[in-house]
Amino acid sequence: MAKKLYIAASNQHVGKTTCTLGIVEAFREAGERVAYCKPVGQGAVDFKNLQVDKDALLFSTMMHFDLVAKVHSPVILGPGATQAYLDEPEKFTFRDDVKAASEILESEYEMVVYEGTGHPGVGSVVGLSNADVAKMLDAPVILIVEGGVGYTIDRLNLCLSLFREQDVRLAGVIINKVLPEKVEKVEHYVGMKLKEWDIPLLGLIPYDKTLLYPLLDTIRSRIQGKVLANPAGLNNLVEEVVAASLLPKYQFNEETQGLLLVTSSNRLNDSLGRIIELSEREGISNPLAGVVLTGDGVLLDSLDEGFEYANYVFKNNIPIISTPLDTYGTAVQISTMEVKINVQTLGKARRAVELVRNCVDLKKIRW
Repeated sequence: MAKKLYIAASNQHVGKTTCTLGIVEAFREAGERVAYCKPVGQGAVDFKNLQVDKDALLFSTMMHFDLVAKVHSPVILGPGATQAYLDEPEKFTFRDDVKAASEILESEYEMVVYEGTGHPGVGSVVGLSNADVAKMLDAPVILIVEGGVGYTIDRLNLCLSLFREQDVRLAGVIINKVLPEKVEKVEHYVGMKLKEWDIPLLGLIPYDKTLLYPLLDTIRSRIQGKVLANPAGLNNLVEEVVAASLLPKYQFNEETQGLLLVTSSNRLNDSLGRIIELSEREGISNPLAGVVLTGDGVLLDSLDEGFEYANYVFKNNIPIISTPLDTYGTAVQISTMEVKINVQTLGKARRAVELVRNCVDLKKIRW
């Protein structure tokens, strides 16, 4: 019989996919034949004329398996799905679909790792909350929670109640995104509470800002942008955003890179000139990941003919994007983005694997 694990999280965006990647790869490195499944998904993408969860697509790319929608992503709760279910639940076979997928994988592999969705209650409307699915699959749960002390313990207790209600086994807890200077304190106090609850603490993963750097193309989509130059650079990672008005105060150093310049079109030449001057002073060939031209309600269709630094932009393959938003609106949209690991950011996926390998002790899992 195959071993099983269900990876749940206290909230969205706390690192469930990050940790699942690392867990899967750790067991594969140990020689296990491991399968992956996203029983219930919300974020669908098109794949071979079918809808699959975006995380299932990521794992198929990382693990090099042929993605089969009904096996690796059996249920997608897309827009309107829950209302349709509530109107006519008899028309849906969600539970049967999940069971069928699990039977196929568990008959072919030594271990199956199931990745949950959202917080533990997501899916309840169709009878497939994270706790419901883990119980149905008879899979012990690893719960991922964000680092802290009071909030983390409170959130853990709230989330664990759903699994306790279903009498689901708790395999352990991973605390993610812990500020490095707080690792010892969090481990001591949260570990103390978990010991009281008789739940293993599998590890603490430090906050890693590089996993939160967005792709330029993700920003383009967020700000309703149009590419005016160098689309090949849209996979650049953006490490920092600076408005043209703040350039006089911006501190450049030899490590400055991945900079996204936000400027109006009439300040483009002055802003690029300033960046080139500061870069040359620090010995940096090009610190820019891209440039966003704000429009104050107007979307520019092309660059001005008097574009002074065109040679610099094209030589360094710096994408230029126009947006109808003003500078403030652009900054708000970028600052409120949630950055996820996906098939365009495989470098981040490899970093996630490394973090779990170094910080999580899977030998402590309570099967």
